[in-house]
Amino acid sequence: MSAAEADELSGSDAVPLLEPREGLPNVTTTPEDLSDVVTRLRAGSGPVAVDAERASGYRYGQRAFLVQLRRAGTGTVLIDPVPLPDLGAVSDAIASQEWVLHAAAQDLPCLADLGMRPSVLFDTELAGRLLNLPRVGLGPLVENVLGYALEKGHSAADWSTRPLPEPWLRYAALDVEVLVELRDELAGRLALAGKLDWALEEFAAIAAAPPHTVRPEPWRRTSGMHRVRGRRPQSLVRALWEARDELAEQRDIAPGRLLTDAAIVEAALAAPRSRSALDRLPGFHGRGAERFLEHWWRALEAAYQLPEDELPIAAAPNEGPPPTRAWAERDPAAAARLVAARTAVAALADEHDLPSENLLAPDLVRRLCWEPPDRLTEDVVAEELASMGARTWQVRITGGPVARALNRLRTRGEA
Repeated sequence: MSAAEADELSGSDAVPLLEPREGLPNVTTTPEDLSDVVTRLRAGSGPVAVDAERASGYRYGQRAFLVQLRRAGTGTVLIDPVPLPDLGAVSDAIASQEWVLHAAAQDLPCLADLGMRPSVLFDTELAGRLLNLPRVGLGPLVENVLGYALEKGHSAADWSTRPLPEPWLRYAALDVEVLVELRDELAGRLALAGKLDWALEEFAAIAAAPPHTVRPEPWRRTSGMHRVRGRRPQSLVRALWEARDELAEQRDIAPGRLLTDAAIVEAALAAPRSRSALDRLPGFHGRGAERFLEHWWRALEAAYQLPEDELPIAAAPNEGPPPTRAWAERDPAAAARLVAARTAVAALADEHDLPSENLLAPDLVRRLCWEPPDRLTEDVVAEELASMGARTWQVRITGGPVARALNRLRTRGEA
């Protein structure tokens, strides 16, 4: 723990968690040790705290480089998935138990890659959101709810590092140290607030969600893409994005460490016509970018030579409504519907002490308002929301008020 972090904790009533209760466990790295871990997990009791550490920003993809588990009667387990890429036996050992994760949607994809899939889970971050707690990161939540202070100084570390430094391992072990206790306290608060059934429905939906699928045109998610107008400039973004992704995968490095999104967008806007002109653009020299200048230039050259019929279409297909900033100009009636629906949802969220985005996902509100059903009855709107993925409890609360808000506009001829 740094001096600054220690000073911060000294000014708080929270009790610092500095060491795992049973000491720092050895990292499991061999099949023999993994077999022992599986046996111990089977012999344990109650829910299982689960966490994973990735190397986001350092390595290509979102795979796990450390998996942590803790269960009563088992203690804390640290597993290195690099030499042990198949943890299906671990998953089988705890398959019937509730898994307790924080921000489950972030860790479930990398755990699934290792063969670990929960049938029942409890997400402490989402529980905190449903309780409308002001800060729902693991550290603040543990401090607010349990009165313990967790060090969070290694959350953005390069977890692909080997050997993993002992302070990092201690940090990782402490992340699951009190996760089940946190779950119990949050579950009690949810029950008192009449929200436990809502939470359980949310958790079941997360556990049952299909595997993440890659977007058909992921290059369109380049930050700053809204500045790039026209099919030819967009083809330059696509060419550089795909060249970067290919190189990043080959070298197992985060794409942004090779070339930033900002550099890609600037190149598409400038449309340099020579290698030397590309070299003069921000982001294409220094920090290793210049090392691959020839690679970037070849990608641009190929894009310049594309015939018109191979250029990307102006807008991404099947991507839903356009950005809301364009609604007032493109479809004033849709913009009015959006304001009315958002206002209704915000009022309901205040009434139920929830963040608006957890009462009804903003994307569902946008899609409903951009292409509303012909009939705006409560039943029809409720059915539409359910078909788009809204939970039963969300539909029950929002279906009627949103339908009435949209109907009032239609009655007045404004939508």
